[in-house]
Amino acid sequence: MILTVDIGNSHTVFGVYGEDGLRFSSRVKTDPLRTETEYAVLLSRLLDFHRCSAGSIEGAAVSSVVPALTPILRAAIGLLGPIRVLTVGPGVKTGLDIRIDNPGELASDLVCTAVGAMERYPLPAVIIDLGTATKITVVDRNRRYIGGAIAPGVTVSLGALTRTASLLPAVALDAKIRPICGDTAGAVMSGVVLGTASMLDGMIDRFAEEIGKPDTIVACGGMAPTIIPHCRHAVILDETLPLFGLVSIYRKNC
Repeated sequence: MILTVDIGNSHTVFGVYGEDGLRFSSRVKTDPLRTETEYAVLLSRLLDFHRCSAGSIEGAAVSSVVPALTPILRAAIGLLGPIRVLTVGPGVKTGLDIRIDNPGELASDLVCTAVGAMERYPLPAVIIDLGTATKITVVDRNRRYIGGAIAPGVTVSLGALTRTASLLPAVALDAKIRPICGDTAGAVMSGVVLGTASMLDGMIDRFAEEIGKPDTIVACGGMAPTIIPHCRHAVILDETLPLFGLVSIYRKNC
């Protein structure tokens, strides 16, 4: 089995793939203060909880946008046993033709979602990742990553708004949402959730003006289940897309 680890700024997602596909995935808060031993204990407990043996893990693939945590997670995996660990970065085979100004600056999470979309869906594809940042990227029909757009994430925008505007309350993104609201909390919900969904719809239209109508629009990330149902475009919600990209990259290299 293959362990996949997607280290994000807010959350880290672990997954295990067997020959029959994804066995499980678990999302935990990213904690830069944890040691490799603490992460190893966490991983061991997750594996036990999902009835997977650490001894059955033959390899691991790691994607990270938190450089300080990369060696810690690699060391934690090493504590589980003699596991070959692949870290996504320059020099790793992906099958993706990266056509941006500086390919070396492309973050590994964007590589993984692009590879996941390329391997799983028809191209061209617009890929939306709703995490700490909202990222919208494109893989064209020739399997080329041609770039995209990055905006503040939903929780980042909401947190900045409520911290800066003294009279606005902190709200949870779980209430019923209407466009026109008569209360402050509802108005914030409408602006943040429906505003983000409308931004995505508008950006998809603008992307289509440049690449033509995409065959696939797919979304992942922690906020995707909250935002995507309010989009007017048909967007596939695929929360395991980064992990699928990770295991695909591992198999290309190992």
